[in-house]
Amino acid sequence: MIDDTIAAIGTASGEAGIGIIRISGSQAIHILGKIFKAKKNIQVQDMPSRQAVYGVVFDMEKNPIDEVLAIIMRAPYSYTTEDVCEIHCHGGFISVRKILDIVLQSGARMAEAGEFTKRAFLNGRIDLAQAEAVIDMITSKTDKGLSTAYNQLEGELSEKIRENSDKLLSIVSHIEASIDFPEHDIEEVTLNNVKTLIDEVHTNVKALIDSFYQGKIIRDGLNTTIVGRPNVGKSSLLNLLLRENRAIVTDVPGTTRDIIEEYLNIAGILVKLIDTAGIRETEDVVEKIGVQRTKESIEKSDLVIFVVDISSKLLDQDMEIIELIKNKNTMVVANKMDMGIGQDLSYLKEKFGEENVILMSVVNRMGLDHLEKAIKEVLYSGEVTTSSKSLVTNTRHKNLLDKAYNSLGSCIDSINNQMPIDMLSIDIKDAWNYLGQITGDSVEDDIVNEIFKNFCVGK
Repeated sequence: MIDDTIAAIGTASGEAGIGIIRISGSQAIHILGKIFKAKKNIQVQDMPSRQAVYGVVFDMEKNPIDEVLAIIMRAPYSYTTEDVCEIHCHGGFISVRKILDIVLQSGARMAEAGEFTKRAFLNGRIDLAQAEAVIDMITSKTDKGLSTAYNQLEGELSEKIRENSDKLLSIVSHIEASIDFPEHDIEEVTLNNVKTLIDEVHTNVKALIDSFYQGKIIRDGLNTTIVGRPNVGKSSLLNLLLRENRAIVTDVPGTTRDIIEEYLNIAGILVKLIDTAGIRETEDVVEKIGVQRTKESIEKSDLVIFVVDISSKLLDQDMEIIELIKNKNTMVVANKMDMGIGQDLSYLKEKFGEENVILMSVVNRMGLDHLEKAIKEVLYSGEVTTSSKSLVTNTRHKNLLDKAYNSLGSCIDSINNQMPIDMLSIDIKDAWNYLGQITGDSVEDDIVNEIFKNFCVGK
């Protein structure tokens, strides 16, 4: 399939100023020549690379379709390293689709999801980790997410992975050479030498694993669930954080029956806010479903904001919620301080930490700055930064790093137990293989195909 020519729309569907059709493959320039005529009568094969040429696209009956700009990027200096042509036409569903149909009739086939980037990977322009960073660039919702994806696209993470892979390959090659060719004067490999290098790689891999939590938050956002018994101010807090009246607020318990999801940006981090149904015993079937969904949301959340009514004592419903969130990263919003403090805060401070209990009056907009600051400080010991250019943001990468870390740990155990040096090769090879699957150096075809299924067709 790498020898054929593919085409797809590279811009989002709908009305827009410009729409782009992308063609890649050995016949890309030939196909463009069939359907495009430059206004200055320059032949397509004579068009300069990387320069826009003004002209008209014709259909198969030579009827003019649209005035366009055509660009040729000749191999290997293109996104896919193949000949690539782009047609920039007027945006709009009909015009863009019509030109794509003409391109397909002229000899191209429709590209599969992510096939342009897949060809860039298969042709060696980027590795697999960089290819996955492309989709992160497209789906980024914050500046920090975009910056992290760009660093990975530039190969920062890949370089770190390969540095450690090369060390493992050097170790195992030296071990096997000394075993297979004892007659040659090869420097003897000792357990101490191997352990020093394995410890170094083991530490480096652990550092990458530890960066995943921060990286995942930057990439996917912070799942934050607001919980509490009915009528403590959960929906009012959601509205205050969003600076708009998103959730219905009444004095009637059980008003919020289903979860409400909204997004906001705090210090460059995407925060997914989930307002939940108040947790209480109820006979209402719909409210029961809402309470169950609340419990499921708590389980999946990165942060729980537990809202209590500070003007009264804690109730059994509050204690039930405390039991549910006991193992979660939690901030306590002690709401309704404008109505007076009717309980001792020492229990909540002891349970969740004094710095995590925040006095607020949502109705009077008091304490919001304190809450937002506390979220940043408690979770990240300050504002999240992207100073490390090799953050791990991808779950696939993290799982492979875990496997490599365990294999290296097994190797270290064998060294500590004075196992023969030739027995270490298996674990070292396994670790090298897992790291190689991140960059694509040792990955199987079915995994590659699965990864690119998540891309849009035009990319």
